[in-house]
Amino acid sequence: MIGYQFMGKAHSHAYRDIPFFFKTNAKPVLKAISGRNEEALKESAEDMGWESYETDWRKLIERDDIDVIDIVTPNHTHAEIAIAAAEAGKHIITEKPLALTLEEAKRMHEAVEKYDVIHMICHNYRFVPAIQFVKKLIEDGRLGEIYHFRANYLQDFIMDPEFPLIWRLKKEISGSGSLGDIGAHSIDLARFLVGEIKEVVGTTETFIKERPLGEMTGGLRAQVNSNATGEVTVDDAVAFIARFENGALGTFEATRFAGGNRNKNTFEINGEKGSVRWNMESMNDLDVYFSDDEQGLQGFRTISCTEVQHPYAEAYWTAGHIIGYEHTFIHLLYEFLNGIVTNIQPEPNFKDGVKNQAILTAIEQSSNNRQWEQISSYE
Repeated sequence: MIGYQFMGKAHSHAYRDIPFFFKTNAKPVLKAISGRNEEALKESAEDMGWESYETDWRKLIERDDIDVIDIVTPNHTHAEIAIAAAEAGKHIITEKPLALTLEEAKRMHEAVEKYDVIHMICHNYRFVPAIQFVKKLIEDGRLGEIYHFRANYLQDFIMDPEFPLIWRLKKEISGSGSLGDIGAHSIDLARFLVGEIKEVVGTTETFIKERPLGEMTGGLRAQVNSNATGEVTVDDAVAFIARFENGALGTFEATRFAGGNRNKNTFEINGEKGSVRWNMESMNDLDVYFSDDEQGLQGFRTISCTEVQHPYAEAYWTAGHIIGYEHTFIHLLYEFLNGIVTNIQPEPNFKDGVKNQAILTAIEQSSNNRQWEQISSYE
């Protein structure tokens, strides 16, 4: 694994727990982790159960005892690492968004296809049992024709003007702000549940344009390390409208300036026969409405997606005993390992990453041009 902070901890935990909850013919062995700060890297390796560490990620790729490269580094490094790993015949999973730019994303996809390795992108919210159940309801026709997909991803962790200029606020490292950091998740869920997006129109805004210099310290925490300031070069918030190829209409908002919302990732889907709505902050619950319910009893009902009928739920506890954020990574990486064992490409993969990146690019261009953008122009 290359990188060891927030996502490194989530991925490491998942690898260790997969064999405990799921039967798989591939048992993950945590051979080596890589990062630049040797002192912090050594401590992380010990804490998270890795056998060894390397301060140069290229050495991981050269090692014969490593089959998988897991990329949890800042966005601007994804392409170089993934392409080198593919050339070495390593299977690859990377954090989202896939790359810094659409051009990089396309090169990454070409590389994994050329060298025939298994690849995934870490859109972990697909693997919430409630969301997998929504997918089943839609595929079974329970909602009928889909009319609306309505998504909000709201955070507030950078609202303080003194919050430092971390890498997530620099375009040359992150590619975009709330758009690619959290909006990308909503786009992936929209594609997964409703279908491909045909065109978009949107706008972005940067509320605080200068910040003190600083760095991440773990999770979403950061510290100021200079009296100097620098320019914020990404968006703080984005809002956009989308038309789907199947005729559905989508509305999206992503912001890191929604006070009181720590990680409110929500969506609602309205169809001709019913509706569903979901909120990550209550991730086990799903609100469902069916129009053919008895008159007088119609309305949203809340179901706890912890029954054996709900995807992945049977691997855990008895009904009503909830699971959490960390389990989404367990499910995703379980599917990744199954893909390696069976040589069947799992989803979401680098192809999905390219499609997501094309939509991100189109939204950014739309904000600049103040007009609708066709996704096909970017694919």
